[in-house]
Amino acid sequence: DTMLKCISVASGNDACVAMAEYICGNEEEFVGRMNERAKGLGMENTHFVNCNGLDADGHVTTARDIALMSRELITKYPQIQDYCMIWMENITHTTQKGTSEFGLTNTNKLVRQYEYATGLKTGSTGLAKFCVSATAKKNDIDLVAVIMAAEDSKARFKDATTLLNYGFGKCQLYKDEKPQKLKNIDVNGGVEDTVPCKYSGTFRYLDTTGANLSGITKKLNMKKSLDAPVKKGNVAGSLVYELDGKEIGKVDVIASQNVKKAGIFDYLKKVMKEFTIAA
Repeated sequence: DTMLKCISVASGNDACVAMAEYICGNEEEFVGRMNERAKGLGMENTHFVNCNGLDADGHVTTARDIALMSRELITKYPQIQDYCMIWMENITHTTQKGTSEFGLTNTNKLVRQYEYATGLKTGSTGLAKFCVSATAKKNDIDLVAVIMAAEDSKARFKDATTLLNYGFGKCQLYKDEKPQKLKNIDVNGGVEDTVPCKYSGTFRYLDTTGANLSGITKKLNMKKSLDAPVKKGNVAGSLVYELDGKEIGKVDVIASQNVKKAGIFDYLKKVMKEFTIAA
């Protein structure tokens, strides 16, 4: 926990190396895994030579690749924001020689200067100059702005703010919080005649064109029935969204529980039940 604070708040290069050695045994092995992960994320123009970003021959990346890496980090590990939003904190360092206290101050001034800031990380070296991957959230929209090779620290934060404001001005989010209610769907050959359904998730659509999102229409397409056995999560249909006559996305309708296939005894039970009701 302390090491992550030192890395994400104060850009602790020594802490990066220590963490790399702890995870992989040595920095070289860790850097190999970094490059493997970068390739998997589609960071086509990135090659790591060390784990902390210090200037080195062959250690290169691009703004796009940093954005891809940043998106992955905040999406898969949102708890990173608990670290990178720390402004100042005192750390107590304990060794065999005793304890000492030192303070951390965030190198990302946007944490205090930009009201929508959520992170993420600064970087600066002699060759790279001043860089920042700035993340922000407004009206449920998360944006990433990457600035590289700024002439000074203030310039990177100014440019990041300009980019984020531009993005928030261009983006509007449609979110269908209350889609129409769903009826049970018939089941053929099951121990139950029907199965309840639900939506697989909440539909979201991000527009950057300034379109009138109040014009979005919805159309529910359902199968007539499902054949047993039905497994929870089986697709029973979809709710399709259109804007100006064009499909902009859909949400699957799925079975919300299992339905076993009926055997001969199940059919006998049904017949007996109907006979009893009729009598």
